[in-house]
Amino acid sequence: MSWERYSRLLFYDAATGLALDPSLAAWPEELLRADRPETRRVWEEMMDLEKGAIANPSEGRMVGHYWLRTPELAPTAELAAEIRDTAARITRFAAALHAGAVRGERGGLFRQAVVVGVGGSSLGPCFVSQALGTAADKIRLYFIDNTDPDGMDRVWEALRPSLAETLVVVISKSGGTVETRNGMEEARARYEAEGLDFARHAVRVTQRGSKLDAAAADWLEFFPMWDWVGGRTSVLSAVGLLPLALQGVDTAGLLRGAAAMDALTRRPAPAENPALLMALIWQALTGGQGGAQMVILPYKDRLELLAKYMQQLVMESLGKAEDRDGRLVRQGLAVFGNKGSSDQHSYVQQLLAGPDNFFAVLIEVLRDREGDSPVVGENSTSGDYLQAFLLGTRRALRDQGRNSITISVPAVDAPTVGALIALWERAVGYYAALIRVNAYDQPAVEMGKKSAAEIIGLKNEILAALARRPERSFTAAALAGDIGRPEETETVFQLLRHLAANGRVKGAGDGALGTFKGGCDE
Repeated sequence: MSWERYSRLLFYDAATGLALDPSLAAWPEELLRADRPETRRVWEEMMDLEKGAIANPSEGRMVGHYWLRTPELAPTAELAAEIRDTAARITRFAAALHAGAVRGERGGLFRQAVVVGVGGSSLGPCFVSQALGTAADKIRLYFIDNTDPDGMDRVWEALRPSLAETLVVVISKSGGTVETRNGMEEARARYEAEGLDFARHAVRVTQRGSKLDAAAADWLEFFPMWDWVGGRTSVLSAVGLLPLALQGVDTAGLLRGAAAMDALTRRPAPAENPALLMALIWQALTGGQGGAQMVILPYKDRLELLAKYMQQLVMESLGKAEDRDGRLVRQGLAVFGNKGSSDQHSYVQQLLAGPDNFFAVLIEVLRDREGDSPVVGENSTSGDYLQAFLLGTRRALRDQGRNSITISVPAVDAPTVGALIALWERAVGYYAALIRVNAYDQPAVEMGKKSAAEIIGLKNEILAALARRPERSFTAAALAGDIGRPEETETVFQLLRHLAANGRVKGAGDGALGTFKGGCDE
């Protein structure tokens, strides 16, 4: 390690306490020049985006998650006022609920909340909730973020004795997201089974006029989502601010930290802009091509979900078949990670000895804990060992010729978490501009949704056919032919096997030669 290179390249901001050390990555230092045409281009694009340019031409919308923490940047005074009003209403609602002015149907205080959402409507709030949760939390948050019945049962069983004291926050921009709709309906069924009015225990976060908004007019409260905030950048909108405020998280601190980082990452000089510097280094390390991997190694338990959160932010933003000129490029940057020092005992072996197809981002938190730490061995605390493992991993990666970047922050508190979110949001935006892809659409996501809808339709055709002739047994091939879908025989068999396992059809035999018939209650 070179002290001269380290001290020359280190970015440090005294106000946020964030340090970015890119000295152990191989990149040309000419990238630090602010007058490079490519650097100037992407910086100007980012400034236009903040001013309200149509940054998502495929959907014809602006991209304004930066306005959430600096409303005065919004392109109209009305929009700025709505952002401020929403944040203030969230604060008032959380305070009223904590004080007992908002209560459950039976008069009890709300003591926990279930957040029902998927993707960006869950990943960000869940990450921040775990990062900033304490024993003093005013409400405990639970998350239903999948349409897995058993997963939902686990949440509801933990809450069943106190369902009347549980608030449900349903988050869906369109109101038509299937996973969220399913979680909401399962929640409704739970409340009705307990003789409770679901509407008196539910809050919606959605766009005005959406399916959810129309169907939930009698719920306790409504908070807006806007089309200019994408799901993966929505954690500092009502999507995250509402559940986190209910938990008791310092949401003002989150916004303050994000705004401070936004100010840093608007600077045109890469040496003074950590997000622009990160994006330029990413491009140098990947060659601007898809197929590379970014390994995120946070050495802090509270940041364990950071990599999971970043998977959506990075991979949904950058994983694109075509660039902005319509050329086939197959771009992307795969993200994985866990936490240090657990990583030492899992995949660091491959990072050091396996293929060199990645770069690592290590995250250091300087403060170990609140209060003093005992000496556990060798005149060292547990936190001393944690830092030693981080520094040891850096050194081992360097010795094996592997690239790494290290981000250091003073502590895991609300301003720091807000700053980290803003740092990565901006870095992803800059990198997308460098490789000329649209970071703010996600057309491929709809492919799986469309296929799922087609399969549900096929499943219903199967059930209808079996109901018409409950006395007859079918093989999968015979049933596929009977409904005129012989090309779907494999899918028909898979659907029948699932239906039989859940008692919705009768099955006999095994494998492709098994037979199935109707007659079970639907």
